[in-house]
Amino acid sequence: MVTEEAIEEVTQLLCLRVRADCDPGALTRVVSFFQTLNVVPRRVLAEFGSDETLHIRVDVAGLAECRLSLIAAKIGEIPAIENAYWHRL
Repeated sequence: MVTEEAIEEVTQLLCLRVRADCDPGALTRVVSFFQTLNVVPRRVLAEFGSDETLHIRVDVAGLAECRLSLIAAKIGEIPAIENAYWHRL
């Protein structure tokens, strides 16, 4: 039986924020985590900052918070990544 809390958790819009070094492969590494789960993000935004860092934002729906927490933790283990966290939108 599916509870209302479980439905609400999966239908939330979540945002993953990543700050990485100016590594051309950083964006591909971040998006590949969603590819392996067969999840298409609602939006992917990447922008070079003035401090020689790459700022990546991935908006995703249909993914549980605990799953996104695991993804953020795994992304944070990549050497070129400075910071990775998520929040609700």
